[in-house]
Amino acid sequence: MNSTVQILRDRLGADRVVTGPGDLEPWLSDWRGIYRGRALALIEPRSTAEVAAAVRIAGETGTPLVPQGGNTSMVGGATPDGSGNAMILSLRKLNAMRSIDRDAGLAVVEAGVILEHLHQAAEAEGLRFPLTLGARGSATIGGLVSTNAGGTQVLRFGTMRGLVAGLEAVLPDGQIYDGLAALKKDNRGYDLTQLLIAAEGTLGIVTAATLRLVPAVTDSASAWLGVASPHVALDLLRAMEQASGSAIESFEIVPAHDLELVLEHIPGTRRPIETRSAWNVLIDFVGEDATARLIALLEPLADRFDDAAVAANNAQAAAFWRIRDSISEAERAAGPTLAHDISVAVEAMPGFIESAGAAVEARFPGVTVSAFGHLGDGNVHFHVNAPSGADASAWRADPGKAISAHVYDLVTQAGGSISAEHGIGQMKLDALARTGGPARLAALRAVKQGLDPRNLFNPGKLIPPLA
Repeated sequence: MNSTVQILRDRLGADRVVTGPGDLEPWLSDWRGIYRGRALALIEPRSTAEVAAAVRIAGETGTPLVPQGGNTSMVGGATPDGSGNAMILSLRKLNAMRSIDRDAGLAVVEAGVILEHLHQAAEAEGLRFPLTLGARGSATIGGLVSTNAGGTQVLRFGTMRGLVAGLEAVLPDGQIYDGLAALKKDNRGYDLTQLLIAAEGTLGIVTAATLRLVPAVTDSASAWLGVASPHVALDLLRAMEQASGSAIESFEIVPAHDLELVLEHIPGTRRPIETRSAWNVLIDFVGEDATARLIALLEPLADRFDDAAVAANNAQAAAFWRIRDSISEAERAAGPTLAHDISVAVEAMPGFIESAGAAVEARFPGVTVSAFGHLGDGNVHFHVNAPSGADASAWRADPGKAISAHVYDLVTQAGGSISAEHGIGQMKLDALARTGGPARLAALRAVKQGLDPRNLFNPGKLIPPLA
């Protein structure tokens, strides 16, 4: 038995360290099935103190640690490499809701709490945590913090970074950083809490977070609209915002191509409107008498959309959202897809969708580009779908790498980001090294070297190695 495994079992307890091949198997691959690694063991601490103990043991033995939550990373950010030298540090058993303060609108929750469970706990207190995404039933708070998750409510509430009021984390030397206090003012130098957000477990292992809650929605309504183009969609959003203020909570764009794939591959889905438009928009509107107000808002704007359906009840609204949340699943069922989570300035996004999509399809004949998602915050999922019959592994390697490089070049030329909300992980290391710019890369490497000089925290993720 590996000596590190034995030390961990002696100090933490045998039930905290999993080594059986069958037990490790589910945690050695990423959610999309692209990356697969090996690990000496999987550590399952039950407290922050146990996380710190595991980190100290790893430091003593020079063992790399790969933090893992719900294992829903889209960029291979929680998958160990193939060496078998690392251990997976699972935060799933740190799943306590430590407190919910209704008056302050704050929740202190541990890293392993599943997002959907936080939604339910907040709702029981007449509050809500205003971040949601398709993987809400498995994604954990620690992972959401570590990747600065976005989701479908960024338009109104911002990313995870804006919803975190404090953090608790274990640093690479085994010390516990206690930054859970939700201080309005704190000028003690660098903001370590903000530094740990989006660090993908390379600088510290998040064990708990203080999160901002908002009042529960009194009423909400959803609508599905058909529009002619992304330009029309953004014009519609701006007109609706001007008339309604902050009542629009989500504004998602869905191309006809993806709608048809969902209808074909996802059982129980149905067409929201009869008109087959080139593009579709899904809107969430909140506030008192939401349905009536949304209908009244849309009526004078009817010349800007082809057709519309306002959900008559919660079930119909859920059906609309099921279509949106099932796009990636439907694309996988149809064949190999290269997913690019990118952002450009909001006003530039409609033009980028059209020009970049045309450029990619022209350069790589046979592929189909689909761009869907969060138009209102300048972030779309720019997917390139393989020609019919393509072998997945072969196509991702060639021409897949060239396709992704071209997409990221187009994004960089537009002044955008190659990662809007999924992180860098191991998937985008080469792209970041090529497009990140010398100042950004130097700063990333310096911070990593300063806090984790032995590179034991999630090695091979986020930080491009020196050439």
